[in-house]
Amino acid sequence: MKKYWIYLAAIATIYSCSSNPYRLSDKSYKKQLKKFQKTLANTQSSPLQNGTSPEWISTVNFNLRKPNFIIIHHTAQDSLQQTLKTFTLTRTQVSSHYVISDDGKIVQMLNDYLRAWHGGNAVWGKNTDINSASIGIELDNNGSEPFSEAQINSLLDLLSRLKKDYNIPAQNIIAHSDIAPTRKSDPSAFFPWKTLADLGFGLWPDTNMEQAPENFNIEQGLRIIGYDTRNLSSAIKAFKLHYIQTEVDDVLDEKTINTIYSIYKKQ
Repeated sequence: MKKYWIYLAAIATIYSCSSNPYRLSDKSYKKQLKKFQKTLANTQSSPLQNGTSPEWISTVNFNLRKPNFIIIHHTAQDSLQQTLKTFTLTRTQVSSHYVISDDGKIVQMLNDYLRAWHGGNAVWGKNTDINSASIGIELDNNGSEPFSEAQINSLLDLLSRLKKDYNIPAQNIIAHSDIAPTRKSDPSAFFPWKTLADLGFGLWPDTNMEQAPENFNIEQGLRIIGYDTRNLSSAIKAFKLHYIQTEVDDVLDEKTINTIYSIYKKQ
């Protein structure tokens, strides 16, 4: 009889895992949330260097901090399932709020108010902790092929909700390559930034661009847009990947300079 119950327990475990392959990651997620709940409920201030502790008196005027950027990535992997596996293994140390498959399916992996590990070592303007201020969206794409219509349509639907819910400025919808120009080149040049910008998600240069003034400081212009220009060559390449796309190099020709000036004026 004992063997019978052991057998039934084993069958139940196998069935549970097969019906929900992410059961363990769901369990871990809820466990971490409980830890954060305790942290948020704590009303004891940490002691200062002089040994005193601030007095705690609770205010009644507060809410949750909200994301102010959306960072778009491509997964550089070959399937949605491969990406989901990557984001549910502790050892990978990487995650994202949303993943959108090639067929348009949207998978949410983290509450919008929680900090995903998607940006890595990144800078935008004076913000040196992009993960703490952003929502990460990964598109299921290996980087060498166009993004599907279904995928982009789902992305647009998601962006509509996120921009409305958190009042995210159009210019704060940017690329992984924008915030990490020395390390990243996603999403690829296939990504339809103009389509997004036409609908209010991101910026795009004017059709009839104004000639940049002779004294226009290109590096300063890129910094004001948000780029980290400590490696100017990489910053120029990242800018061109986003706003020109047909020429992804560090050549500062007339078209590139006028395009930088066009985006600079929109800040």
